[in-house]
Amino acid sequence: MEHTQHVSVMMDEVLEYLQPVPGGLYIDGTLGGGGHTAAILERSAPDGKVLGIDTDQLALDRVGARLVEFVESGRLILAHGNFSDLAQIVKQTGFGAGHPLQGVLLDLGFSSDQMDTPERGFSFGADGPLDMRLDQSLPLTAADIVNGASEQELADIFWRYGDESRSRQLARRIVHMRTQSEFTHTAQLAALMAAGVPRKPGAIHPATRAFQALRIAVNHELESLEKVMPQIVDILEGDKKPLQGEIENQSATETSRAGRMVIISFHSLEDRIVKEFTRREAKDCICPPRLPVCMCGHKARLHILTNKPVVPGELEIEQNPRARSAKLRAAEIAINS
Repeated sequence: MEHTQHVSVMMDEVLEYLQPVPGGLYIDGTLGGGGHTAAILERSAPDGKVLGIDTDQLALDRVGARLVEFVESGRLILAHGNFSDLAQIVKQTGFGAGHPLQGVLLDLGFSSDQMDTPERGFSFGADGPLDMRLDQSLPLTAADIVNGASEQELADIFWRYGDESRSRQLARRIVHMRTQSEFTHTAQLAALMAAGVPRKPGAIHPATRAFQALRIAVNHELESLEKVMPQIVDILEGDKKPLQGEIENQSATETSRAGRMVIISFHSLEDRIVKEFTRREAKDCICPPRLPVCMCGHKARLHILTNKPVVPGELEIEQNPRARSAKLRAAEIAINS
């Protein structure tokens, strides 16, 4: 099968905030097409390492074949799993083996290979089975949800995860139509969602938001993000001292740099989770404002590097329209935490 050339989003910005250094240890929790990982390996040469994680085994296979020289040299370690189990994966692979890690990257978007492969069921651009699972071992497909959820449950999914203003109308249509025939393919569902909706040139397809919502629900994307955030901080907090076995001619400033986390989101709910977590962990006290004295004992663990989300430039959006909704936030471990 011919695959689409994946274009990694906000590459320059990722490298600017992650700041890979020779000999550094990095985690790409969303390997995808492998573009970010390849750039990190290049910047951290000759002996930097990356643990590449993806819940999609097909993505791991593709990247493993494309970056085979890094896999064979031991600089790229590939792991199948969901980044929500980050701490467990790091422990199982032995990545770093007690050495401090310099950075963790999450790109919460989907690769072109995933979106443009009809058999995966993510897109309505070409007809395919209504699947949408990144990890084929997940029990529920999009078809299971569409055909089995109640009208209220469907409306809630479309509204919460897709900001779909027609959430109730779409849910009602689906429940009515599935009594006649189950939904099994993307084109079938997209046609129902587009029926009777006039489209202006350049406007998004009427099914876009609802498809996004189903994908998020199928893959538990928001729950996974909430689960992984504290794990990232825990993993990086060992990064408060210089690298063991400092590289010759590398300054102490470079080797003692605090560990950094860089997260690219594509949905307002994802961005909100990242923003609220980093802001909370950048405070010394998270007690309710009404309390006259701090009772929580919380100490800041993060220093925020991006007060506002960084967004792609006009040229990148022109060259890669899928980057238009990307938002990057970055933070580093507070040295005195």
